[in-house]
Amino acid sequence: MIKVGIIGGAGYTAGELIRLLINHPEVEVVFIHSTSNAGNAVSDVHGGLIGESELRFTDSYDLNAVDLLFLCSAHGQSRKFWEENVAPATLKIIDLAQDFRDESCGYVYGLPEVNRGRIATTSRLANPGCFATAIQLALLPLASAGLLTSQVHITAITGSTGAGVKPGATTHFSWRSDNISVYKAFEHQHLIEINRTIKGLQPSFESAINFVPMRGDFARGIFASVYTDCDLTAEQAVALYNDFYADAAFTFAVDRDIDLKQVVNTNKALIRVAKYGDKLHIVSVIDNLLKGASGQAVQNMNIMFGFDEKLGLNLKPSAF
Repeated sequence: MIKVGIIGGAGYTAGELIRLLINHPEVEVVFIHSTSNAGNAVSDVHGGLIGESELRFTDSYDLNAVDLLFLCSAHGQSRKFWEENVAPATLKIIDLAQDFRDESCGYVYGLPEVNRGRIATTSRLANPGCFATAIQLALLPLASAGLLTSQVHITAITGSTGAGVKPGATTHFSWRSDNISVYKAFEHQHLIEINRTIKGLQPSFESAINFVPMRGDFARGIFASVYTDCDLTAEQAVALYNDFYADAAFTFAVDRDIDLKQVVNTNKALIRVAKYGDKLHIVSVIDNLLKGASGQAVQNMNIMFGFDEKLGLNLKPSAF
């Protein structure tokens, strides 16, 4: 058993992380920190945990009491946390914010499909962003083979949980319902980590990655539609993706149309490739809170501690 603590326990990603960890056979949750909810039952905030946990939020923590610390606070708060605290030498850290995704301060970028070996030996891990995960999984096989030769065009739509638990004008039900909108076109913050990974795999790639994010009128999931020029035949492209993901624990290249309900509530990513003239079209779908956040964090935890990569993550999709 490993002992874990969570900093920033009130948000959507923390709620999903708690759900996964309290049902993980090798984990004991020691503390869940939330200053604003200190003393309250965790199930009072995360209603889906009623009857599953007696844990309560706390405004104190002992980093020496845990083997692993998850940081689930807002972007920018992780660096502030370490300005005010000292990590014990034996403590392992998984940060779900964007603070260390540039691999500064000794952190490893936690995308298992390309970094599994480094994840297994690190004690500091930066969990990827949700859009970044879906989009990178669509492009990794091409970049690894040096086959990205022109601009990449991406339209991806995310559910309202991607905006976080704090309500705002564009997350209010009356605005989001039966509605769709574009935001941060061509300048979304996840482009930084996407470009970094792709350039790391294919240093010769100099073209633009054009990304138009969209807000959807649903709660969970990311559906990414990606296309680029490609000289591969349809059969060669399918073989490339099948081979690249043959040993992946949760990412699957499939030969049929895919949809969000096949992955929502799971840590799976499904990838579908098809050829249209000289364009290769790739569709990638994930649950933004699981494979795009907390599920991937638990997957990384399993790798870091030498557990079966799928342990605690055998989850049923919504499906219907």
